[in-house]
Amino acid sequence: MKKRLFLFAGYDKNGIIDASLIMYITALSKLGDVVVCMDSDCPKSELNKLKKITIHAMATRHSEYDFGSYKRAYNWAQENLDTAEYEFVYLINDSVYGPLFDLNPYLNTMESQNLDAFGLVKNPHKRSPHIQSWFIGMRAPVFTSKWFNDLLQSVRHHDDKGMITALYEHGFTKRLIENNMSWDALYSAPGRSIYNRVKYFYKRKMPFIKKMAFSRHYGALGRQLLYVLNHIPKSVRTPIMDNANRVYGKQYVSKMLTHNPFTIMWRNIRYVIHKLRNEGL
Repeated sequence: MKKRLFLFAGYDKNGIIDASLIMYITALSKLGDVVVCMDSDCPKSELNKLKKITIHAMATRHSEYDFGSYKRAYNWAQENLDTAEYEFVYLINDSVYGPLFDLNPYLNTMESQNLDAFGLVKNPHKRSPHIQSWFIGMRAPVFTSKWFNDLLQSVRHHDDKGMITALYEHGFTKRLIENNMSWDALYSAPGRSIYNRVKYFYKRKMPFIKKMAFSRHYGALGRQLLYVLNHIPKSVRTPIMDNANRVYGKQYVSKMLTHNPFTIMWRNIRYVIHKLRNEGL
């Protein structure tokens, strides 16, 4: 097995480490070493749930979002591990449910392409193409570079999430390009399609669902989500549903997950009306 280090960023508004997060981190722990930083007020009793599947887990409410957690996990690794021993370092966050499939083939495929950096999904934006920052892998020329260290150490809190995306998510790929480093991703998802085309990506073996699919477009993605949930093993579906019911509300989730085409059509109409009112044509 290739030597991998996963720097994992998590968040839960109630400071809970539930079965869905444990499922994800357990899957990673079978493929490499995992360091977790939660941007949450997790009590020790919750962090202890990760003790057997991580080499370190910490929790601090820093409000710097995922890159703030990446920074803290990276700094811990620099101080406590010999990072030169690792062939690959990954930045991964919990903005998704899964994995829906065994991750090992995906990692092997990405790592075999001899790229300096890679990810599961890229946004092929014309002006700012980038690897989506919820699953990024890097070789040593990237994770040992001064520019990568400088990028992480520059992470600060910003009220504007668009600024965070521009500075850090887009900024990471921008610095790859500036330093003549190669990069790519297994999937290409323009715009918000990784959120909105749940069934499409599942049928193409995407191993994750973005959590925000449960709350987008007035629940109009419910039919697609229901399709995926009906096709994955119960051992995967149950932790996902338990988390969704806790975070979004059991009554909401129950109503959202529907096959009714008229209900879905009405939700899409409401969403379009909302967009027109707020953003215009």
